[in-house]
Amino acid sequence: MSRFLKSLFGQVLVALAAGIVIGMVWPEFAVKLKPLGDSFIKLIKMLIPLLVFCVVVHGISGTGDLRRVGRVGVKALVYFEVVTTIALALGLVLGIVFQPGAGMNIDPSKLDASALSAYTDNAHKLSSGGVVDFLVRLIPNTVGGAFATGDVLQVLLFAILFGCALAMLGERGEPISRFVDSLSHVIFKIMGIIIRVAPLGVLGAIAYTVGAFGVGSLKQLGSLVVLFYAAVVIFVVVVLGLILRLAGFNIFKLLRYLREELMVVLATTSSDAVLPQVMSKLKRMGIKDSTVGLVIPTGYSFNLDAFSIYITLAAVFIAQATNTDITMGHLLTILLVALVTSKGAHGVPGSAIVVLAATLQVIPDIPAIGLVMVLSVDWFMGIARALGNFTGNAVATVVVAAWEGDIDRERAHAVLDGRHVIATEDDADAELAPAPRLVA
Repeated sequence: MSRFLKSLFGQVLVALAAGIVIGMVWPEFAVKLKPLGDSFIKLIKMLIPLLVFCVVVHGISGTGDLRRVGRVGVKALVYFEVVTTIALALGLVLGIVFQPGAGMNIDPSKLDASALSAYTDNAHKLSSGGVVDFLVRLIPNTVGGAFATGDVLQVLLFAILFGCALAMLGERGEPISRFVDSLSHVIFKIMGIIIRVAPLGVLGAIAYTVGAFGVGSLKQLGSLVVLFYAAVVIFVVVVLGLILRLAGFNIFKLLRYLREELMVVLATTSSDAVLPQVMSKLKRMGIKDSTVGLVIPTGYSFNLDAFSIYITLAAVFIAQATNTDITMGHLLTILLVALVTSKGAHGVPGSAIVVLAATLQVIPDIPAIGLVMVLSVDWFMGIARALGNFTGNAVATVVVAAWEGDIDRERAHAVLDGRHVIATEDDADAELAPAPRLVA
């Protein structure tokens, strides 16, 4: 028991339980604990741009093979598009089969649109520019601006250019490459300090949620919430499980390996909060730096699996709830538009509602005011979204690494099985819940 309480996993579980109790017994006090969760996420986010830059630059410059880096990037994007399309289709199919909105008979004219003003403004910006505008936004106005705003894709673009330039310089670029590598170790050390307060962040986040919304609030629109959770479970276990099995690994062993990160994501509803830790753990599995550094940050914007399920399922739900007839043409339009709009979702305030609104804007027959219904349970669905997106990106990294031959399979299986492994230099970056070390 003492060993369990000393582990991060144990501390997070205790904090989760304590947060639920506080939220139920002292709801007014629980709401005041929200800054604990918000502060923890801000501490993590302040390091993400610099961390992504260091990992990507060192990974690319260290390989010296720019063709291989480009090959990994192309394979990752192909994987993202195929899996995201499957996720979008799954949301459509489940919505049509189970009809969670049928029988609600909602009159759109009686819904309050005031809560949606901020979301619809952002939705217009997101949908009006199209693919070209999205690609242009990937280029920061200044290098410093990319880091200041925390835009991961803009930082990633600059990091790729910087890493390629270092690799092309050869020996002349080695001092800078070594400096970047040393800087990454410092960032990981800072992250190790911050993650020690993760239980406090979890406590504040879950206490606020229960105190503000109440346990009984899940009853509202319960069928949609339950169906979405079931959809995410099906996608992770069946779709991702099969993909990972074809790559030679087991989905349940990977989930067990990432259990601490999953608990933090569960409580904070943010996969950003564990980006550094999952990168460290995947490197410890034996995946090359360059692959981890390219796939994970890119996946945060291009591989939102659970998010994609949410978009199509919610769109069908709104149509059913407002008694709007939707044709096969409408369904195909939702699928195609969501493929584009979801790519700009990461980092957009209220991204789920924003992207859903942007998707519905191109289908006038479905009343966008129906978003008010989904907004009331969006936070609860956000838990499954964050967990599904996080898992999807972890699986994507393993699969792309296996596809490219960038993973030490023997070490990966040893780590996932919980067996003792030989220590490597990268283990120093991942000192949270370290795997036991023993020379085989």
